[in-house]
Amino acid sequence: MSIDVEQFHQVFFDESEEHLENMEQLLMAIDPASPDSESLNSIFRAAHSIKGGSGIFGFSGLGGLTHVMENLLDKARHGEQLLTTDIINQLLHTTDLLKSILDNYRSGEPINQDEIDKGILALEKTINEDGASSMIAEGSDETFGFFDDVEQSEKMDSDAFGFFDEEESNDETSADDKQSSPDDIGFGLFDEEPSEKETVATNTETVKERKPPSAVAPTVAKKSTSVESKSIRVDTSKVDLLVNLIGELVITQSMLMVQGSSEASDSQEKLQTGLVELERNTRELQEAVMSMRMLPISFVFNRFPRLVRDLADKLEKQVELNIVGGSTEIDKGLIEKLVDPLTHLVRNSIDHGIELPDIRERQGKTAAGAITLSAAQRGGNIVIEISDDGAGLNKEKILEKASENGLSVPANGTDEDIWNLIFAPGFSTAQSVTDISGRGVGMDVVRRNIESIGGRINITSTQGNGSCFSISVPLTLAIVDGMCVASGDQVFVVPLVAIIESIQPDNQQLRSIGNEKLLWVRDRYWPILNLAKRMDIDNAVQSPTDAIIILIESSKKRFGLMVDKLLGQQQVVIKSLEQHYKRVPGAAGATIMGDGHVAIIVDVESLADDINEEIAEKQTNERNVDQKHAV
Repeated sequence: MSIDVEQFHQVFFDESEEHLENMEQLLMAIDPASPDSESLNSIFRAAHSIKGGSGIFGFSGLGGLTHVMENLLDKARHGEQLLTTDIINQLLHTTDLLKSILDNYRSGEPINQDEIDKGILALEKTINEDGASSMIAEGSDETFGFFDDVEQSEKMDSDAFGFFDEEESNDETSADDKQSSPDDIGFGLFDEEPSEKETVATNTETVKERKPPSAVAPTVAKKSTSVESKSIRVDTSKVDLLVNLIGELVITQSMLMVQGSSEASDSQEKLQTGLVELERNTRELQEAVMSMRMLPISFVFNRFPRLVRDLADKLEKQVELNIVGGSTEIDKGLIEKLVDPLTHLVRNSIDHGIELPDIRERQGKTAAGAITLSAAQRGGNIVIEISDDGAGLNKEKILEKASENGLSVPANGTDEDIWNLIFAPGFSTAQSVTDISGRGVGMDVVRRNIESIGGRINITSTQGNGSCFSISVPLTLAIVDGMCVASGDQVFVVPLVAIIESIQPDNQQLRSIGNEKLLWVRDRYWPILNLAKRMDIDNAVQSPTDAIIILIESSKKRFGLMVDKLLGQQQVVIKSLEQHYKRVPGAAGATIMGDGHVAIIVDVESLADDINEEIAEKQTNERNVDQKHAV
């Protein structure tokens, strides 16, 4: 009976991706002077698993390169190969190439055999101290022909199923790896060590035919788009909870069917009880399903130590990366969309923010700059910050560049207004164009990508002391707990996590300054924003004393949102307005209510931009001074 191995491809791709990520993290942590033996064993096992799975599915390009990498790791873990920084770099570059090959197989694109050959030659030259390397048929898949036939007996060896293994016997693995068949002679992948004469002859012949490159790692072309993983690993306890909730839902459904057809006197009361139970079941089911999509943000953060290390070396800078809050959970859909913006911001911090070591020391700083990646949950949002202790943003340069580009600059603009100029398309203060930055493409895309998922980005910076980019995104893109409110004949949903309290004020709590309305409550003045005016709604309540003021706390400001009345709390499913209609200022999305009407979900962060909180702060300070004098 033949087995369709293609059905297992996705499992192999996902597991291999995890193995490569684990290998990269372990390689980054290794001290070449005294490498941890368990780390080396773990890296070896990961490479061994990828090689075995490649053999099963006939992924010869992946398997051939991984096999040579495995040989180098095997020598290192047995003390036969001294590790150096260059060798660690070589192994890291090999993981890059393996990721690229894995993406090719996943997307069905042709693999770059030349790059694979170069990668193998570079590894073999590292293994052979005298520079000898094996002959490889350039540009041909026949190079790794021992993987091509799934029916070969070698593939049915236990090694062939390595991607499912947890542990392998070191002795057996080493012996198996050095076995060779007559068909493999000449490719040097399984051959035993040649004699000195054979080594010299092989080396001479290879140089004439191939002109092998130096041990510098091959260049791996970075793909413009990555293949998004379609699977997610879920703890079995979450699955068990889901099964139990489905069981309760089925019981509730049966009870409702019975009561719906019953003519008993108490059937209406029991029907209401059943509906309450159904609501509880549905809510718990929603929460259980959403929890299955939640992943720690370390899935994003863990890729940055490598990026920081490589870019710092390239720019001859010293950079330490600190990660805080990596266990903070966020929706998987958001994780995929945060990778590119965070990558650009981290690169900017290294390139534009962190100074060269000698400059830092002259300024009284440590030679090594620090970049901190942090994440924390605040209400219904996740706040991610990328901060550094570098040079900070240069206000004069930004204003000068803005003037050159014809950008309008507020006459009495705040620091925040000036920092926001860097989000203009094509804006860059870089002195020269490099492969890292200076083309004026990026920050506008960063903000657009973040706003597309309902997020916001803010900048704080002090020249000479560093900058902080703060990104606030919703915890999930699917469901929000909200307070339904009415303004005129329109219904809006205000996210519950942004609400402090709701009050109907009296005249003694109100004050007017020009066109600004202020509310005194909780020992401070709150600017009042009329939702009907902001959303251009007719027939709404105009007097604050006849309305309801909802005290709102956004990530940066507090204000009072004026509405006609409260309709009650409700959990709503978020639908994108941009996808179905167009972007509406002040709206985070929309939802369909129980009566079939559409309600706008209010974006409190966007509304906060309309608030002049300086007036409120001034009034609060004046009030406190007056109270102090009165005492």
